[in-house]
Amino acid sequence: MIFNKDFGGFMLENKNILLGVTGGIAAYKIATLASMLKKQKANVKVIMTENATQFITPMTFETLTANKVYTDTFDRNFEFKVDHVELGKWADVFLIAPASADVIGKLANGIADDMLTTTALAMRCPIVVSPAMNTTMYENKIVKHNMMKLRTYGMEVILPASGHLACGDTGAGKMPEPEVLLEYIKKALYSEKDLAGKKVCVSAGPTREAIDPVRYISNNSTGKMGVEVAKMAAYRGAKVTLVIGPSDEFVPDFINIVDIKSAEDMYDEIMKISDSQDIIIKAAAVADYTPAKYSNEKIKKKDNELSIEL
Repeated sequence: MIFNKDFGGFMLENKNILLGVTGGIAAYKIATLASMLKKQKANVKVIMTENATQFITPMTFETLTANKVYTDTFDRNFEFKVDHVELGKWADVFLIAPASADVIGKLANGIADDMLTTTALAMRCPIVVSPAMNTTMYENKIVKHNMMKLRTYGMEVILPASGHLACGDTGAGKMPEPEVLLEYIKKALYSEKDLAGKKVCVSAGPTREAIDPVRYISNNSTGKMGVEVAKMAAYRGAKVTLVIGPSDEFVPDFINIVDIKSAEDMYDEIMKISDSQDIIIKAAAVADYTPAKYSNEKIKKKDNELSIEL
């Protein structure tokens, strides 16, 4: 894996990423993911189910990836090779997203009746599955059981996001955004799992020391370094808790996030879990000072000089 400081982590240059797209409205988001992967110099190929082509055209992915899209197991327009077997050898990771309830059921029970499911059975690399469906379908016991089976087979099943769904319902079942899927691809690709079974706590970001209800003392830390450290620990197999001050940095959902504001908050949260951690990494920009007194009301402007005791 190549590490590039300008992109905040390792790049995907020359890694072979296979994307499996099934029938669902979220299929359009995978075009964004394919573009993101290409910008990081990955080699990208796409398999689509017949239903997926009703939501987004194969030409879209062919344009973005500069590779043929696979839809038909019995396509005769190819060089002499067995495509699903060759793709199984080619790929470094296989992401299936959105993964419909139908395809999840087939994968869980070894059914291979199209190009995508046939290829999945020929895979030697990690498989990551991102379910996306109506909330009622997602909560169905059969679907839950099938997802559990996929996990027992060693596949990574991403928890869907919650929110307003295309069908009009609100609840779990949304496919995560492409940025989240990209992080799961990186996590699956990282081969050194030397922190597997370890618990790692990372502190990150600034703290805010309140002067009154509207003012505070802080610094310009973004939290980026701590977030990247936390991500790398997670890539290497650790169970990571990130204790972070106010920050706009994106944190993938496989990291446990504890949001704090003040230095005292950060101290309290870290001390709560410190005895259970194998490693604690302190990357936060903790304030050096805090106001000696906190005003419960906004301090009014005065003509004379204002000083704050720290």
